[in-house]
This record gives sequence, C-alpha cells and structure tokens, in this order.
Amino acid sequence: MTFQELARARYSVRAFKDTPIEEETMQLILEAGRVAPTACNNQPQKIYIAKSAESRAKLASVCRCTFDAPVILVVCYDRTRDWKNKLMPGYESGETDAAIVCTHMMLQAYELGVGSCWVGYFTADAVSQVLGLPENVTVSALLPMGYPADNAAPLPLHSQYRDFEDTIAEI
Repeated sequence: MTFQELARARYSVRAFKDTPIEEETMQLILEAGRVAPTACNNQPQKIYIAKSAESRAKLASVCRCTFDAPVILVVCYDRTRDWKNKLMPGYESGETDAAIVCTHMMLQAYELGVGSCWVGYFTADAVSQVLGLPENVTVSALLPMGYPADNAAPLPLHSQYRDFEDTIAEI
C-alpha cells in the first residue's frame, strides 16, 4: 500500500472487537510516535497507555468517546520540555508536537490492521484528575484503538474533501 492509499483508507474507528492488541504490534505503534518529528527534537510527548478495565473506566467517566476500545492512548506533552518560540511570545510547540505524534501512531496502527479514533471531546483537566497526571503534563488527545469490529465503517463524510482551491494557495 502506498502512503497515499494508506492516508485515504484510514478512518476513525468507533467500534472495536474485544481482541487484545499484541505486544509487538503495540510496540511498533508506540515506536512510530517516539520517532515522530517535534520542534527542535525536544520530544515533549508523554503517552499513557490505558489497557486495564479500571483505567479505561476512569477515562470513560470523563469522556463519552472511548468506544469500549481495548486500549486508549492518552497523548500528552510535558510543558517543561516543549519548545518556546522566542520570536512569538506565548507560542509553545507541545500541542503541535503531540498532534504529529498522534498522527504517526494512527497511521502506523492502520497499516498494522489496528483501528483508532482521534478524540478531543473531553476536558483535559478532568482526564488529568482521574488519571492523577503530573501538573506539568497537558492532555492533548485520546486515542482509543483496537481491531475494528465487523460493523465498523467510515462515517459518510470520510471521503469528501474540499477542493484544492479552498485549501491551497500560492503566494
């Protein structure tokens, strides 16, 4: 499969089988996030893995979009490690870095037959509180993942894209 085929085929999975993800497969997914590019290679990402029923229940108590996935990655960044742009006061790279890491993991997962769904519909403070995360860590996304259920399918808008002219411009 070419990268273009992979990028077009991957979709947000919202229904999962109970089948656990093999440790070797999980390590490949996590490695894809570990080697993702980050600003100045500061690597501020911190990924928490929620596999136990208890940790997944804690997340489900503060986010309705966990989809009963067998694994939920809590994609975070450490504010003491992200890059601060001295030319743009207030700009810090953590959120962007975490998004790149998340994307790498989603694409690697799909290549390995594991479905995922990027979730941002939660309150970061609530997730931090139920998991007892350190104060310097900010939750950026939840990534429920597992093998897609037999009835899993892309949403109707999955294959609809805006025209190039709407998203790209030469200057």
